[in-house]
This record gives sequence, C-alpha cells and structure tokens, in this order.
Amino acid sequence: MKLSAVLFLSAVSTVLAGKTLVFPTQTSTSYVEMTPLKPLNLSAFTLCMRVATELSGEREIILFAYQTENSDELNVWRELDGRLSFYLSGDGVLFNTPELGPMETYLCFTWDSSSGTAAVFVDGRKSLTKMYKKGHVILAGGKVALGQDSDRYFGNFDAKQSFVGEISDVNMWDTVLSDSTIRKMFYGKKVERGNVFDWESTELEINGDVVVVNRKL
Repeated sequence: MKLSAVLFLSAVSTVLAGKTLVFPTQTSTSYVEMTPLKPLNLSAFTLCMRVATELSGEREIILFAYQTENSDELNVWRELDGRLSFYLSGDGVLFNTPELGPMETYLCFTWDSSSGTAAVFVDGRKSLTKMYKKGHVILAGGKVALGQDSDRYFGNFDAKQSFVGEISDVNMWDTVLSDSTIRKMFYGKKVERGNVFDWESTELEINGDVVVVNRKL
C-alpha cells in the first residue's frame, strides 16, 4: 500500500529545522517530493545536503532527482565506483572524492553556465574544478524527488537505484556560493538560506516508507 503525506515545516521552529529523512530499506515506492520556492529555471546553482548511507561500493545511488516531462534536468548520483556526479540533460560530470559512508557527510555541488565551471565540496573541502555544459540552462516545470530516480516522468522507479540511509539539510541556491560560505555551512554557522529550496521551510510530500526524525540542534 502506498502511503502519502504532506509535511510543512516552518522556518521559525528551531527544533524542526533539524529534521532528517530516513529511508530504511531498498524499495521502488519510497520517495520524498520537494516543492521549490521558485521555478528551477537555472543558469547556475549550489545544491547542498547532509547524507549518510551504508551502501558504500555496492551499487549506484540517486541523491537528488529533478525531472521534467521531456528530460532529466538535474540528477545527482553516487556512482557504482564511489565517485560523485551530476547530470544536466545528458552526459554527466564525475568527481573522485572520499566515499560516502554511515557517518554523516556534508555535500555541496556547484555549477555556473556562464563559465562552465563545476565542482563538488565534501565536508567543506572543494574538489578540483571541471568544465561542464557551458551555456546550458536548466528548464523549469518539473518535479524534484529525494530517494528515487524515475525512468519516465515521476514513475517506473528502480529499487536498485533507490537511496537507503539518511538525508537532511537540503538547500539550493540559484547562484554559486563562495567557498567560505560553504565551509561555514559545514560547520553549522548561519548563512542566507536557499532561495530555491530552504530546508527550514520547505514543503515535503512523503511517499512510502520514509521516516521523518526531528533532531534538536
């Protein structure tokens, strides 16, 4: 039986700001849909999240999926070989980074269309810069999911690609944040919240076996 619930969390609550999504098992039905604060018509972004998983090295894992009816506009993956990657409507850009594991890791992905620069940050430390999709634009009008990647528009999920573990603190900006700002976020310091997704005030639609755990900060 598919379960669905809508969870709206106010930014004024310091307790609920520490919510964590727990995906306890591999399934083809459990995911969380996020409602953006603005359309995802993007020529640059910073996407950050805290992740923990025990699936290290076993298979590929979807971390974030934004799909329109016509294409996968932005998908973020932990690849089979442990590399981190993101894909913008086609071939992706991949980074050799420390592997994810059961201890929480803070990840940020950045991309700028005007320069074509892309990078990933792991616990505040920046990777080398790669050139990727200069001049490209991410199109609006789709849906964002945590926990699943669909082979067609928000359907036909593959359990072997599903996320198992914990995800929290998912924020997204329509600009590339400075290295120092990303380091501040890793250390838990206050910065301007995401203007595309703000984890403190986002609306989440819970589907299937996903548990919301509220952590006091």
